Amino acid sequence: MTLALRALDSSANGFDAALTALLGYSVETDRAIEASVEAILADVRARGDAAVLQYTRRFDGIDAASMGALEVGAAELGAALAALPAAQRRALDGAAGRIRDFHERQLEAAGRSWSYRDGDGSLLGQKVTPIERVGIYVPGGKAAYPSSVLMNALPAKVAGVGEIVMVAPMPARSDGISTGSGGERNRLVLAAAALAGVDRLFTIGGAQAIGALAYGTATIPAVHKITGPGNAYVASAKRRVFGTVGIDMIAGPSEILVLADGTTPADWVAMDLFSQAEHDALAQSILLCPDAAYLDRVRAAIERLLPAQPRRDVIRASLEGRGALVLTRSMEEACAISNRIAPEHLEVSAREPHRWEPLLTHAGAIFLGAFTSESLGDYCAGPNHVLPTAGTARFSSPLGVYDFQKRTSLIEVSERGAASLGPIAAVLARGEGLEAHARAAELRLEGGDS
Repeated sequence: MTLALRALDSSANGFDAALTALLGYSVETDRAIEASVEAILADVRARGDAAVLQYTRRFDGIDAASMGALEVGAAELGAALAALPAAQRRALDGAAGRIRDFHERQLEAAGRSWSYRDGDGSLLGQKVTPIERVGIYVPGGKAAYPSSVLMNALPAKVAGVGEIVMVAPMPARSDGISTGSGGERNRLVLAAAALAGVDRLFTIGGAQAIGALAYGTATIPAVHKITGPGNAYVASAKRRVFGTVGIDMIAGPSEILVLADGTTPADWVAMDLFSQAEHDALAQSILLCPDAAYLDRVRAAIERLLPAQPRRDVIRASLEGRGALVLTRSMEEACAISNRIAPEHLEVSAREPHRWEPLLTHAGAIFLGAFTSESLGDYCAGPNHVLPTAGTARFSSPLGVYDFQKRTSLIEVSERGAASLGPIAAVLARGEGLEAHARAAELRLEGGDS
């Protein structure tokens, strides 16, 4: 069966409109989802644990008698880590070590408090402190993601967060078989939580888990920020609780853009396109290249390799629905189109990747060179795999240590500084019609009461 994968040409009439249509995904959710999420959050806020138990029973098929049955204790986490097969333990340790090292370097570079004194002797600076308690959401409805545990928990730990509360749906299996009231608990996910230093873990998901983290229940403590991706219900819930808590971002479906010069084996690029397409039918995989013959080779590789993929139906739906092979006039134009798209993952699969990197300004992460598959970034390269989607890389950044810290300004004005700054503040305050502001500054010039 031939794959109906779009072929676009940047020199063709109507290319701009075709590209706009291709990118036409909105992170906004439909009204039915919004209404459902609003009701769930209101119920969790009002009834706490009882509501969470009800929705976990309804959506995950887990009939737990109490929230205690849905919390995974430290002993179980430690046992999961100890019981891992040697190969999985080495892989988990290796990935965690690289992720921790990268985020420790972030902390060294920009995560410290600082201050200085100006010419009048006034002290000015910034105090950097970790967020006291954070909640991390790890998807688990369709698959298990130990890598997401590491990517969320380790930077929080490096930042010095006092308590990490993790939620992850672990529903009963589709065949009705469960490992008990806690559902199907993935050992690798539990081991990753133990290794990363998660303090508490609850096997709940969906909008109800976001509500529990944001508002708190009798069992789940209210957090100050929530990070981690999820489905449309989770994204809608995070949007709604923002303000009560902080959030990292509203994540859409995964994306990859490969910018190729035709020198990388076609099979490599085809599989890289598959690597994101297999996530979700709404995921997006795009190849930009100025070599028409190379695009043909990649298309042939896709057709040949697709039937052997376990998730071939999802990949096909993704590629046919939102994928494209785009012929460009040049690599320079390919870079410009990439900046317009602002992809989550950007592979520069070229002989001279550093020649093109300076032209690339908008991307969640840039993977340089033919040997740098995006999947290495997903698991173990070190930088975070929680990245901005849906074009938000134009103004957003990957998850990092800075997302788990807050900055407080420090101001200590000397007497001489007050004399210098007071008149400036008074003039500007009166210009805004705020007399008390002006007088508060001027009183320091007049001296205190005797």
